[in-house]
Amino acid sequence: MQSALRWVLWDVKDTLLKVRFSVGEQYCREAELMGLSFKPVEVNSAFRQTYKIYSNKYPNYGIAQGLNGHSWWTAVVQDTFSLCGVQDPALLKTLSHNLYHNFSNAQNWEVFNDSKKVLEDCSSLGLKLGVVSNFDKRLETILKSCDLLSHFSFLITSEESGAAKPSSLIFEQALQKCGVPSAQVAHVGDHYINDYLASRSIGIHGFLLDRDNKYNQSDIPKEHRLSSLEELPSRLQEQMD
Repeated sequence: MQSALRWVLWDVKDTLLKVRFSVGEQYCREAELMGLSFKPVEVNSAFRQTYKIYSNKYPNYGIAQGLNGHSWWTAVVQDTFSLCGVQDPALLKTLSHNLYHNFSNAQNWEVFNDSKKVLEDCSSLGLKLGVVSNFDKRLETILKSCDLLSHFSFLITSEESGAAKPSSLIFEQALQKCGVPSAQVAHVGDHYINDYLASRSIGIHGFLLDRDNKYNQSDIPKEHRLSSLEELPSRLQEQMD
């Protein structure tokens, strides 16, 4: 006999909300305020190059190397603009400071149309909700500014956890907060490895949100896939009956 669900854990970025504009567009807007002019495609390219380097050299915001989310993002922004030709240290400092704080605001994030209602529907089923996200400490502020924070009993970010998905450690920390076995917990996210496989590997009921039909792996049963969050409540209800 299956254990009835008690909790739903959530990924955030590209599951409940997304960046409103491309990184290149948002970085260019901030640069324009400083009297600088770049093309978004140029900044996007520099950002991707820089982000890849830092993600490989200093994974999970460099926590293991003594960095944190703020210092990590400061370096990424400054090196991105350095690649675009900005050499003034004071200007780089201002750009990185402003962009770090700008990305805490709701104006730079877009909540998906189905997010709030589905969170409410899950709560109406008697389920408690928590967040497990590869994100920095700004996540609480972002969720609050997007009017989503009140839905959750707890948040665990990879920066604060010291472990990032797909590591089982961050999920195990979440299970401790839930206080129930993994069989009574579901997880919803958009990443095949970090969300779906990682949660399933420790016995959590993982659901893969695939809004754009990107994943066609044969090892994903149809009942584990969601084309929109609107499909989730009925799937959860099946696990509760």
